[in-house]
Amino acid sequence: QVQLVESGGGLVQPGGSLRLSCIASGLIFKRYHMAWHRQAPGKPRELVARITDSGDTNYSDSVKGRFTISRVNNRRTVYLQMNSLTSDDTAIYYCTAEDQPPYWGQGTQVTVSS
Repeated sequence: QVQLVESGGGLVQPGGSLRLSCIASGLIFKRYHMAWHRQAPGKPRELVARITDSGDTNYSDSVKGRFTISRVNNRRTVYLQMNSLTSDDTAIYYCTAEDQPPYWGQGTQVTVSS
């Protein structure tokens, strides 16, 4: 059974930083492309960042230059380092493992507010 468990969300002030983690089990982690999505209230779900099995990355325009996705295969973990956070980054953040259909974690709430 595949499980993706996110952690690291919370409340942070504008301009602050957070690092999200997602640990995977039940799959051969190193073979999967991984991604972070987010969904804010009243907005469509957004692909934030993606990292391939070989470590290539891409980002949405809204986070490029501020967020960094990385992975440590022997820890079966993917990270999302988020810097210079703004209120627009407030959302539930989900980790995904790309498959048909993709696997999703339960999400972790990130709230950016003073």
